[in-house]
Amino acid sequence: MFSTAAAAGHDDMHGAAKVPEEVLTKPIAIHAGVGKAHQKVTTLSAEAQAFYDQGLAYLHSYVWVEAARSFRQALRSDPRMGMAYVGLADAYIGLQDVAGARAACERARGLEAQMSGGERAWLAIRDREVAYLESGNDGEKLSAYRQAVDEALKQNPHDSWLLVQRGLAAEASPFTHGQTSSEESLAYYRKALALEPGNLAAFHYAIHANENLGNIKEALEQSATYARLAYAIPHAHHMHGHELMRMGRTEEAIQEFLKANALEENEYRAEGIPAQYDWHHAHNLQLMALNYELLGQMKTAEKLLREAFALPAQTEFLAYNRRAWPEFLLDRGRYEEALSAARELAKSDWAMARMAGHALAGEAELGMGRADEARAELALAQKEAGGLPERVLAALPYPAALEAALKLREGRTQEGESLYVKVEESAMAMPGPDGWVAAVFVLDSIAREARQAGDWQLAQYTAEKLIGHDPYFAGGHYALGLVAEHAGESDGAKEMFAAAAQYWSHADQDLAELAAARKKGR
Repeated sequence: MFSTAAAAGHDDMHGAAKVPEEVLTKPIAIHAGVGKAHQKVTTLSAEAQAFYDQGLAYLHSYVWVEAARSFRQALRSDPRMGMAYVGLADAYIGLQDVAGARAACERARGLEAQMSGGERAWLAIRDREVAYLESGNDGEKLSAYRQAVDEALKQNPHDSWLLVQRGLAAEASPFTHGQTSSEESLAYYRKALALEPGNLAAFHYAIHANENLGNIKEALEQSATYARLAYAIPHAHHMHGHELMRMGRTEEAIQEFLKANALEENEYRAEGIPAQYDWHHAHNLQLMALNYELLGQMKTAEKLLREAFALPAQTEFLAYNRRAWPEFLLDRGRYEEALSAARELAKSDWAMARMAGHALAGEAELGMGRADEARAELALAQKEAGGLPERVLAALPYPAALEAALKLREGRTQEGESLYVKVEESAMAMPGPDGWVAAVFVLDSIAREARQAGDWQLAQYTAEKLIGHDPYFAGGHYALGLVAEHAGESDGAKEMFAAAAQYWSHADQDLAELAAARKKGR
């Protein structure tokens, strides 16, 4: 779900645009198909407990708006339910509204007298979690947050929800909310599932951990179950699409993304909530588009990417991910359009998106043979990059890819190759489905740039890396076929082009690369 920057631990997201309170406080009913979640809390109202549990189910499936609405509905039934405010604070964390999370914690603090000892421990956990976010990455406050969870676990070692929280606390940032789960996190989720096999949160986060660790077959099996248990949750189908994509089952993945999209659009109509307040919508559209692009169905990919680019970006993650549209235009050689889109991206409120915009504008300028203009954009991209953490820049292809391309064009081949190899290694090292599919197109673009610069050694190296990364991507076989053709290896070239044509069997029939692969593969 998260961009490569988020996976790298970039959590300076305090500038996220707020979802209006009138949206978060809209009444809500009990909904079917959201998955079962239950945590007994202090209340005499069965209705309040039901809405609290629904809030948990939504919360741990990243449906932040509906989670907030459910916790608010619980409070309408029982205004003294302190745990509803604790849950609401977590929903605000999901929305990247730290001030909202702090306000919810303070409301819970006013109800401490009605809370049990265990519930007061939960309030302490949430309070320290929010304090860490407020601090801007203070390591001592992160330790205090984790210590609060550990202290609660000492008192209640068999509490599955505390074990889930400890798994989340192992991440570098509460904003990632299970998406960057590691082996350490997975151990806690497994303990939680051993105690409570039906714990939806532990089950969901275990899938993220397994995909991050490369356990794709296990993640695929788990995601199929998740999509069945939470059949009305868009992210459940989206996650199953993640795993199908990684297994080369791209058309099946697209069907899951389509299900997620239909569920979202139905929800917006039924609840009267604009799509722009759901972070997941643009993300799902983009990942679906990239899967169509993997198949060579460029017309559909273009439609979806254009739609996603038009949506307002509510967070840094969404703003940065708008880069997918100018990247697509660059890949298709539509440099003027790419330049226009990249310049719009460069006007973003977030430095990371501005940096990507300038870098992509430079690539467009270079594509049109305007090296001086490309260097000017590189300087602007590097200026924006100066305000980003080193660990974030190390994970991104920008602005290093543009700098490498300029060096190749200037004849500084060794320097350009060295930079490009670092970009490739960083791209392929990123965990999660977003990083994985992004790496496909990063490698494909480098292979293309290498060919254009006449660096056939780099072109071969990159094409081989691309096939190793995704053996089902036609573009990798096509790229290696071009290398073999240039080297005069006609038999090897024909084999690669034939494979490319086969993997593009469901591509747009007027796709230029498909026509070339069919002709050359005979």
